[in-house]
Amino acid sequence: MTVEPVPLERREADTLGSPLQVPLRAALGDLVAEVVGAVGLLRSEQLTAARQRAGAGSLARAILDEGLASSEGVARARARRYRLPLVDLGTAGVTQQASGLLPLHVLERVEAIPYELEGDTLRVALADPLNVHGIDELRLASGYQLELAVASRDDILQEIRRLSRSAEAFGANFADIEVLQDEADLEADDGFSDAPLVRLVNSIIFQAAEEGASDIHFEQLEDVLLVRLRVDGVLREMQRIPKSAAAGAVTRLKVLAKLDIAERRLPQDGRISLNAAAAGRVLDIRVATLPTVEGEAVVMRLLDKSRKAPTLAELGLSVPMQEQVAEIIRKPTGALLVTGPTGSGKSTSLYAALNQIHRPEIKAITVEDPVEYRLAGVNQMQINVKAGLTFAAALRTILRADPDVIMVGEIRDVETAKISIEAALTGHFVLSTLHTNDSPSALTRLNEMGVEPFLTGSAVSAVLAQRLARKLCTYCRDMYEPSAGELAQLAAHLADKDVLLSEGAAFYRKVGCARCNRTGYKGRVGIFQLMIMSEALETLSAQRGSHDELERAAIEQGMGRLWDDGVKKVQAGLTSVEELGRVLS
Repeated sequence: MTVEPVPLERREADTLGSPLQVPLRAALGDLVAEVVGAVGLLRSEQLTAARQRAGAGSLARAILDEGLASSEGVARARARRYRLPLVDLGTAGVTQQASGLLPLHVLERVEAIPYELEGDTLRVALADPLNVHGIDELRLASGYQLELAVASRDDILQEIRRLSRSAEAFGANFADIEVLQDEADLEADDGFSDAPLVRLVNSIIFQAAEEGASDIHFEQLEDVLLVRLRVDGVLREMQRIPKSAAAGAVTRLKVLAKLDIAERRLPQDGRISLNAAAAGRVLDIRVATLPTVEGEAVVMRLLDKSRKAPTLAELGLSVPMQEQVAEIIRKPTGALLVTGPTGSGKSTSLYAALNQIHRPEIKAITVEDPVEYRLAGVNQMQINVKAGLTFAAALRTILRADPDVIMVGEIRDVETAKISIEAALTGHFVLSTLHTNDSPSALTRLNEMGVEPFLTGSAVSAVLAQRLARKLCTYCRDMYEPSAGELAQLAAHLADKDVLLSEGAAFYRKVGCARCNRTGYKGRVGIFQLMIMSEALETLSAQRGSHDELERAAIEQGMGRLWDDGVKKVQAGLTSVEELGRVLS
């Protein structure tokens, strides 16, 4: 139902013309208390505590700061109380024409965002509709007739930050990124890049951090330097930098990564440690340059050092699979291998397992490249090939340090594979990753690398294969009933035909809105396949059984395919059939 906007003059009279003649801020507190209490959002003692905390300030702000209500809930209550439209900025979107009509400092002070211009009417979303002085300031600054609405304060501040980033790229001083650990100064003069380029590079890094990008790609084209972000595993264009500024931007990146700016013919690798404070992320950025025919390209891998290791439940494992993995990792010896292509979340799964089994009475040591999460109480090593610290060399040292649990970031060579397997047989529990397409392939891959087949079957406790699929945006996804043909195509991929509900199945598909950048997806969810070793699989492995033989034996004892788990997540509305096909086909 659409709520008709209330004219500004009438609303001011309703709000300020009260015969009670109470101070404006006290009135705000009473009205918020009335609305919150009326709908039963808070208990009376919670409301009293929030009043005391607020003092002469905003009761609504105190309620939010205490975590007693959501920003969306307060906005909904205010819109109902003041008979104003409630606007979801993420869904409705903010037009560039409207957002540029008011100065940024005014929007920050009032906590408002203009989102649409129609004729002489400027539609503005407010967090606090009783801020009459702020409304007057907006009206004077814009020169347009205002039509007011209420929006979530969090959404408004997010849009203001987006506008601020755009301004930073071309003008104001950018102070939200500081360099850690004595790295190069972002504002230092390198003799090549001028101040606008410094601000431009800073703005790109900050926006990538705020949007949760895993990589930034600077690619030289014939006429521009193309900047793309990898978000949720998919690249999308962010910006095009004119060719005249391309060399300066690349030089700027090389200065930050402490690379040789005079060397343009050979690839180089470096790193930057940054604190993107406003985005709430502490980043370790790996920088790689690639000499191409059009000029130097740069790829930046963003590792968020401030992230906490997830739990098994947060990975997206089904409850039965969580219980099986928990039982496996409780064993004192053996090996849990996680397989999948690059970027499928293998290391994150290892950390979730390590996070669950780590306790004060055991010693856990990891060797990684690079260290992606910091775990308190765990000895974490980072390999350094230039210094001679490889996975194999680190493993030999670790085994002399009396560990109970060893995590190897990746089994890349036969020496690392043999040491890991032998460690699993000699009183240690080993966690590691391999690059294979599914769980049975891990056993054949180890055999191909030179590990004795009888050792593989005895040492490996289980293999977890996985992919990452994009999650459907919950704000815009669309429910539909799949056709018989679509169900038949899915059934052909399944090991367990009962997974697919043939009648009354409800699937979801992408649509696209402002909250998900019109992609239809936001975030990612894991798709898993768990193969638990048994006597039959050990025997097959020792006999150098083929992949198909291993898969058939594993399915007979209850293993599903990746498609089985994926279809369950489609039926749960987490992802789409289209996305499932993209990551599994």
